[in-house]
Amino acid sequence: MTRILPGVIAMAAVVVASNILVQFLLGDWLTWGAFTYPIAFLVTDVMNRVYGVQAARRVVLAGFLVGVLCSLIGSQIMLQGDGYEFAAVSLRVAVGSGIAFLTAQLLDVAIFNRLREGRWWRAPLASTLVGSAVDTALFFSIAFSATIGAVFSQAANMETSWATEAVPFLGAGPMVPLWVSLAVADWGVKLVLAIAALIPFRAIVTKLSPATA
Repeated sequence: MTRILPGVIAMAAVVVASNILVQFLLGDWLTWGAFTYPIAFLVTDVMNRVYGVQAARRVVLAGFLVGVLCSLIGSQIMLQGDGYEFAAVSLRVAVGSGIAFLTAQLLDVAIFNRLREGRWWRAPLASTLVGSAVDTALFFSIAFSATIGAVFSQAANMETSWATEAVPFLGAGPMVPLWVSLAVADWGVKLVLAIAALIPFRAIVTKLSPATA
C-alpha cells in the first residue's frame, strides 16, 4: 500500500478540488474543474503502467472513497456569496462525481490493461478518451439534469439550478440547458488534455520504472 500512497493522495485531491471548482464558471462554457479532473486519468494510467492493473484499481477505489467522503463533508460546509449561502460542494455534484468517477476510472483501467502491450502511447490515450467521454456524460447528467434532479431534494436542486438555465448551445445553436454546453466544452478540454498528458505520463513512468516506459 505504501508504494501507491502518493497515487491515492493525488487521486483524492483531484476529486475534491474538481468537485469544488466545477461549480465556478470560467468564461461562458467552461468550469475550472475541466482543467483539474483530467489529472485523475493520468494518475490512474501511471499507476497501471508502473504497478499493474490491481494496484491501479486500488488507487481508484481508495481515491474514490477518500474523495467522496471529503466532498460529502464539503456539502455540509456553507460559504457566503452574493448575499446568500451555498454549500462548498453541492450534494448533487458529489453524487454525480462519485458515480461518474468510479465508472469511468474502472473502465479506463480495463481498457489500458487490454492495450498495455501495444505502443506506449496507445493504452493511455485510448483509455483516457473513452473514460473521459463516459465520465462527462454521467457527471453532467447526474449533477445538473432537471430530469434526474427529481430524485434529489429541493435544496440540492437549488444549489445547481444555475446550470439548468436555457441558453443558446455554445452561444450560437438552439436553446438548451446551460449544462449541455458545459458538458460539450468540458469534453473538448478533456480531449486536448488527454493528448497533452502523454508527455508527463511518459516522463513519470520513465522516472519511476524505466524498464516499463
